[in-house]
Amino acid sequence: MPESLGEVTRDGEIVVLRYQRTLTHPRETVWRAITESEHLRHWFPADIIGERTAGAELTITFWPESIEQAGSEIEAAGLDLDDASLPGRLLTWDPPHTFEFTWETEQLRFDLIPDGAGTLLTLTVRAEKPAPRGFASTATGYHLCIDALVAHVHEDRADLFDAERTAALETRYAAAL
Repeated sequence: MPESLGEVTRDGEIVVLRYQRTLTHPRETVWRAITESEHLRHWFPADIIGERTAGAELTITFWPESIEQAGSEIEAAGLDLDDASLPGRLLTWDPPHTFEFTWETEQLRFDLIPDGAGTLLTLTVRAEKPAPRGFASTATGYHLCIDALVAHVHEDRADLFDAERTAALETRYAAAL
């Protein structure tokens, strides 16, 4: 049986992606994984640099390993690989409940809700502009990231750049869009 896709809807021209995962860890553990650099590098393609205060400006800087693995797509998005950074803004900072920020034309919101001894994680992405290969690629990228986040929290690893899995998910998200 194929894995479940994230929910895909539209709000006018904006594509809204929603992913939910249940983790067996408390919110505080998941919160650190979604907000701290030492954890971000295991599941998110970039570091989130800036003051953790609502309204603060952020710099989203791609990790060297992300540039190595996905440099052509990063370049196709218009970034210089020698300075692969995007501006962002922290919209909501409510530890350990909600973390919301923008980077370029995307808005990401992480909501953490207690679920017994664990946590229900919901990631909602509002994308105004598609990735260079289209919105199916955008949806696939976040799907892979959220799965890598879950693996990291469970002290495991997931490959963000698995070409075969990426292609299969892009096909399925293209059909959903």
